[in-house]
Amino acid sequence: MRMCRLRRPDWGRDSAGVWLEMQSSGLGTEEIKMSWYRFLHISSSVKHLFRADFQGREPWKCWIRKHLPAVTARRWKHGAADSLNCSWLMHDQHLELKYSDMVMRLNYVWLRDHCRSASCYNPKTNQRSLDTAQVDLAIKPAKIHSDNDTIYITWPDNHMTKYALSWLAKYSFEGQKQTVQRRILWNASIYNEANMPYVTYNSVMESDEELKKFLETFLLYGIAFVDEVPVSVEATEAVALRVGLIRESIFGRMWDFTSDFSRGDTAYTKVALDRHTDTTYFQEPCGVQLFHCLRHDGTGGRTLLQDGFHAAENVRKENPHNFEVLTKVPIKHEYIENVGGCHNHMIGIGPVLNVYPWNNELYLMRYNNYDRTIINTVPHDVVHQWYVAHRALTTELRKPENEIWVKLKPGKVLFVDNWRVLHGRDAFTGYRRLCGCYLVRDDVLNTARFIGIEI
Repeated sequence: MRMCRLRRPDWGRDSAGVWLEMQSSGLGTEEIKMSWYRFLHISSSVKHLFRADFQGREPWKCWIRKHLPAVTARRWKHGAADSLNCSWLMHDQHLELKYSDMVMRLNYVWLRDHCRSASCYNPKTNQRSLDTAQVDLAIKPAKIHSDNDTIYITWPDNHMTKYALSWLAKYSFEGQKQTVQRRILWNASIYNEANMPYVTYNSVMESDEELKKFLETFLLYGIAFVDEVPVSVEATEAVALRVGLIRESIFGRMWDFTSDFSRGDTAYTKVALDRHTDTTYFQEPCGVQLFHCLRHDGTGGRTLLQDGFHAAENVRKENPHNFEVLTKVPIKHEYIENVGGCHNHMIGIGPVLNVYPWNNELYLMRYNNYDRTIINTVPHDVVHQWYVAHRALTTELRKPENEIWVKLKPGKVLFVDNWRVLHGRDAFTGYRRLCGCYLVRDDVLNTARFIGIEI
């Protein structure tokens, strides 16, 4: 009788002997197949063969491969016998995991690096203890099993990592939300129909629920108002600190100014200001700012507000290439000041539109035609593409239907997301006194998370 030459010596003598015994038993081919399938289900040595082929190694080269192809086919392995909500398939560098209606692809190094065992992660500080640089970049699990809620991975050094399946579903790449921060993009009609909640100084200062209502509005729309604020710099500072830490800059901690041109900036004049975002000449533009008009004896001076992200998304829809150019071309903005005792020279470099690379979500806009300096960061042909794209964005921004105008009055404090919302103003006459400050963006988001807003 013809004998099969086994090509996998690590299979083990016992399983080879069983196969040869079946061949010499006089059984027919179909009977041998059935007996062999039953043997595979109980043989721990053959499980090793499954893993070898399962991981993409050289397939078996013998009579078994020819006549019993189902034996070596890749199979989804399941968790608990009474639950099919979890199954997995091992690839060369990643684990393909099915959980409920989600399919996740989890790199092995990532799985080892994110282990939450006591030796790898400190739950008291929420910090990693594992030295990632010591993880073998070719690491593969030695064993995987699961129950209804947890998957257990044993590594070659016998260290065990366990993950709640819901945790993996939440933090895997496939489990990420479409956007990092939920927003409502708006033009004039959308904003006017939004019925913004009314919050007062006393309610925000005394109630976390009122503060939460205010911040939810601010994060969704990029602007929000606090009314009935005492008309003073001190009260303005107090409501600012209720929301976040004040960011000190070259303009000081709290700024309080009139149109006396005491600083080398157009804002310190009475002329009209076109739409713009502030501090584009900082490497990291200020994230949040607030304005409080303490007094105005005159005419004009309305404040222009518009959602820069709404305009940018319209550009993306109409001409994706223009949008991409505005995200790729680095532009310099500059602030030079030599007025009185103020001597400053600031330069910030970055594209007009900034997006997260993994989902192309817009998160920051630098738009300030006043402070944009000489373009010398790209060659002539790219410069021309940038001008075309910039013109498309400017045209969209200057559509009247995208603008709202408000008159700032004593007692009404305006908060603005400076990474998103552009502001400007009418020319004005008379005496006008304005105070305000910049806030640390990270701290504003920290406040929001602390009071229960998911970001």
